[in-house]
Order: sequence, then structure tokens, then C-alpha cells
Amino acid sequence: MGTTTKRWTGPDGLLNTRHHKAALMVFLFVVVAHWVEHLAQAYQIYVLGWPRPQAGGALGLVFPALVTSEWLHYGFAVVMLVAFVMLRHGFVGRSRTWWNIAMWIQVWHHFEHLLLLLQAVTGANLMGKAAPTSIAQLVFPRVELHLFYNAIVFAPMVVAMVLHLRPRPEERALMRCSCTPRPAAA
Repeated sequence: MGTTTKRWTGPDGLLNTRHHKAALMVFLFVVVAHWVEHLAQAYQIYVLGWPRPQAGGALGLVFPALVTSEWLHYGFAVVMLVAFVMLRHGFVGRSRTWWNIAMWIQVWHHFEHLLLLLQAVTGANLMGKAAPTSIAQLVFPRVELHLFYNAIVFAPMVVAMVLHLRPRPEERALMRCSCTPRPAAA
């Protein structure tokens, strides 16, 4: 690991100490923006009655490749996973437990996107399906499945962030980041 990488990541890295709160807020913004896209797509399907292939969310209408590119979806899954791993060291106690839950769910979500990408690249689709298909997609439609995956990653992530920003005194004593102010010394 390079000197620059060590400076930014790991337990004592800037992303988990001085810049942890800013990094969390940027990550949260990206995740919420991703959510908005999926919710817009669901709105287009269920409220506006658009056919699924035409429902692309807001950005997908302008840039259709955003919806159809397995590379892009896989890339986002990797970015999410990397962010969970890189920011993990800043969490302690109860918040660390919830962050880990979100991270491990994202590991599975990442695996599902890797499976989709491999099918798109090779043309060999799971169980002879006409299009790349994830394991869970054998049971659930893709739009609904993405909403589900985003929800089960997002919920424990938010719990982790709330607990992290409102730590118990014993958790605050273990924190190395600047997310919450330390009580003044007596």
C-alpha cells in the first residue's frame, strides 16, 4: 500500500479521522442520488404506466446507457463496496455493527452485479435466460429487486450513521474521527 493511500485510508487515515464526516456526507449524497434514480424508475412504471424498457429514471431518459450498461451498474456496486470498506474504520461500537451489516449485504449485491456483468460480457446467461439474470432475479423482477437491494443496504447504513453521530459516552471515547465534538475537559 502506497504512502498516499495509507495517509487517506485505514484506522488512522484522513478519511476515518479528520475527514470522516465529510466523506460520509459525500457517500450519503451519492447513495441518495442513486435511490432517487431507482424511485423515479419505479414511479415511471407504477404511476405513469410506462413499459419497463422505457422507464429509465431521470438520468436514464437522457443517457439510456446508464440503465442498460452492466459495466456501469457493476462499477457503482464496486464504488459502494469500496466506500463501505474505506470508511469502516471510523465506526465504533453499535454503529460499527450496523455498518458491517450494510457492508456484508453490499458484498452480496456486488456479487449479483458481478454475475450480471460476466453474463453480459460472455453472452452465456444464467439458466439460458434471454438477458443477464442474477440469482435473486430468478424470483424477483429486476426493478423491484434493485429497490429491495438498495433498501436493505441503505437501512442499516443509515442506522450506522445515526448511531455514529450520536454515540454513547463509551463509544465517543473510542472514536478517532471528528464526527461528533468531544466534551470539554473539566
